[in-house]
Amino acid sequence: MTFPKVKLPKVELKNGEQIAYRERGGGEQVVILVHGNMTSSKHWDVLMDAMDAKYKIYAPDLRGFGESTYNERVTGISDFSEDLAGFIDALELENFHLVGWSTGGAVCMQYVADHPGKCEKLVLLASASTRGYPFYGTKEDGSPDLEHRLQTIEDVEQDAGKTLAIQGLYDTENREGLKAVWNTLIYTYKQPEAAKYDEYVDDMLTQRNLADVYHSLNTFNISPHYNGVNEGSDQAKGIDIPVLVLRGDRDYVITAQMTDEIIEDLGDNATFISLENMGHSPLVDNLEQLTKTIETFLA
Repeated sequence: MTFPKVKLPKVELKNGEQIAYRERGGGEQVVILVHGNMTSSKHWDVLMDAMDAKYKIYAPDLRGFGESTYNERVTGISDFSEDLAGFIDALELENFHLVGWSTGGAVCMQYVADHPGKCEKLVLLASASTRGYPFYGTKEDGSPDLEHRLQTIEDVEQDAGKTLAIQGLYDTENREGLKAVWNTLIYTYKQPEAAKYDEYVDDMLTQRNLADVYHSLNTFNISPHYNGVNEGSDQAKGIDIPVLVLRGDRDYVITAQMTDEIIEDLGDNATFISLENMGHSPLVDNLEQLTKTIETFLA
C-alpha cells in the first residue's frame, strides 16, 4: 500500500492548532505512532503497512511537521505531548499503545507521565533519553564542543554547526544535502528505494520548527537528575506501564548511554532489546524484524 497524495484529515485542538494524521483500519487494538525530528507521519508508512490487521493505527503529524499547523512555537516537549493529549481526546481514543521514535519517544514519555491510565504499553524506538538529548555548541573547526552545552533557544538558533547548517538545507531545498546527512547518520546500513526516499525528503522539507525541537530536546528531563540545563521533574518513576526500549546497535544518533539512562530511570517497567545490525531507522534497516519485535511486545 502507498498513501495517495491527498490532504490528510485533521482535528482542531482547543489551543487552535490543527493536527493532521494518517489512519489505517484494523481491529480493536489501537496503536498510535509518534514520529521524530525531520520527519512526520509519512515516515511511518512502511510500518503501518506491515503491522498485523488486528491493529487500528493512527499516526499524527506533530505541530510544525507535515500537514499540521504551527501557529504557536513550542517551547518544550510538553507542548508536543499536550497536543498529543488533545489529539487523543478529540478522537476519543482509550486503551491504546504508543510507539515513539526518537523525539517521539520523549513526547510519548511525557504524555504517559502526565496522563496516566490511558496508554497500556509504550514502545520507545531509538528514543531520546529521559534526560533529554544534549545540544552542544560548535568549535571553530566545526566539531561539537562537548564542554559547552547550550542553555537558551537563542543560543540554539545561532549554532552554526547544527541548526544553521540543517536550516540552510531546508531554506534552499537542498535535497542532496539532506540525503547526505541522512546517509551519514541514519541510513547507514540500508536506504529506502529511490522513489520513496524522494517522498521522505519532500516530507522533511515540511518542518517549520527545527530550532524549537532542538531546544525542547535539550531541556527535556523527567529523570531525578540534573542534565546540564535543568533539574529533572522525576516523573519517570511514575511511568508504571510496560515499556519496550529498542535501539539499533548501529545507531549514530542515539548513544548507548542515552538508552542506559532510560532503562535506569524507568526501572523494572522497562525491557531493553538491542536491534542487531540496525541504525536510527530500523523501519528501513529490517522492517520485518522490527515489526515482529513490536508485535510480540504488544501481544
